[in-house]
Amino acid sequence: MTGTTGTGLPHSDDPVLFHIAGRAAHITLNRPKALNALNHEMVRRIDAALTEWEHDPAVQAVVITGAGERGLCAGGDIRAVHDDARDGDGTASAAFWRDEYHLNARIAHCAKPYVAVMDGIVMGGGVGLSAHGSVRIVTERSRIAMPETGIGFVPDVGGTYLLGLAPGELGTHLALTGAQIGAGDALLCGLADHFVPSAGLRDLVDDLAALPVHEAVARHEQPPPQGELAERRTWIDLCYDAGTVEEILHRLLGHGDPSAKEAAETLLARSPTALKVTLAAMRRARRLGSLERVLDQEYRVSCAALGTPDLVEGVRAQVIDKDRNPRWSPATLAEVSGADVERFFAPLGDRELGLGEPGTAPQAAW
Repeated sequence: MTGTTGTGLPHSDDPVLFHIAGRAAHITLNRPKALNALNHEMVRRIDAALTEWEHDPAVQAVVITGAGERGLCAGGDIRAVHDDARDGDGTASAAFWRDEYHLNARIAHCAKPYVAVMDGIVMGGGVGLSAHGSVRIVTERSRIAMPETGIGFVPDVGGTYLLGLAPGELGTHLALTGAQIGAGDALLCGLADHFVPSAGLRDLVDDLAALPVHEAVARHEQPPPQGELAERRTWIDLCYDAGTVEEILHRLLGHGDPSAKEAAETLLARSPTALKVTLAAMRRARRLGSLERVLDQEYRVSCAALGTPDLVEGVRAQVIDKDRNPRWSPATLAEVSGADVERFFAPLGDRELGLGEPGTAPQAAW
């Protein structure tokens, strides 16, 4: 069902499609060959559509899906970010993130139901387009992740806010490792609300045209499959409660559970700088409280990452050359100092995102 909205497969070459069917307005991410990776044009178009639908009394809900069969959205267009960081001055990426993070906050404040169909792959920027919504549908095909540390980056799009709300230290585990989770674990971690089998999505979307969202979802919702994280909570909470990445690794390696050792091996392959900044960002996000203030922090971190070698190297190794052998700099956790981490959180002056300032939070106009 991924990629259909009750009226057939998208056929336009536009990167994002819009239509209204009955009570529901539909957004279809339409770059299936790129797994619907999000670019700046798509962000602008989605924001403009939401503005238009605010003033349309016929629109009672917004539904977002992805074209193709693989997933909703694999994240932001990191090739473009890579090229900007390597060859440009970073202004294009900063402008993209500014508008993207504003859109994330706007989705979170949407006064009409915002129904995200999180079928298939949903990662990075795709999480930002979906998990801030008020009605989040997962299926047996859902694979959800914030995999940024694997490319020398840090979870953004409100990811540190969302993962900070997960039970215990589950969010820390997911943020540091970038592990993919299925439907049951997404529900456990608060990234989704309802499970609907993928075979029932077309009928669900059809019902959204005629019924209130809660009635349509109730018709198709089923008990979710069991996840894996609940039975791993004991070692996850124990190991990730440590104050440093080094201590987390020490606990994981010494725990004895094979899954803990596997997590440690994953961390050892990640960017040391990204790991330390991610842990600091997660801990700070919990204290900041609001999504807007966390997005402000993430914007500082993202802009700072543009000036470091690991983001360019990580995208090169994982996405462009695909040799899966990034050469991180610094290469070890011991070489990443506290001052190195603090630089990611330095104020930006007049370049701040500014969402968390009094009177600047998105206001629901619907």
